[in-house]
Amino acid sequence: MRDMSALKHNTYFEGRVVSVGFERLGRRMTVGVIAPGEYHFNTDAAERMTVVSGEIFARIGQGADWRGYPAGTAFEVAAKSGFDVRSLEPSAYLCEFL
Repeated sequence: MRDMSALKHNTYFEGRVVSVGFERLGRRMTVGVIAPGEYHFNTDAAERMTVVSGEIFARIGQGADWRGYPAGTAFEVAAKSGFDVRSLEPSAYLCEFL
């Protein structure tokens, strides 16, 4: 059995966004769920967000338009930037740090 202490639990926005971080094949990733609502995230590293279930709307960069990402689609965000996400239903994601 693997050491579960390597998992990192994260809670944001009063529990409305929850994720578990881990490493796989030397790469950092998180999997998480987003409750309905609108949220802003800042990035240190570049990220690829893949929607696993539901649909997430994202606005990447100030002044950008909202774009929908249904399950099975992904978007990337540059390092040292930020993005807004909106979910109308509970949604799940996989975040890969690039």
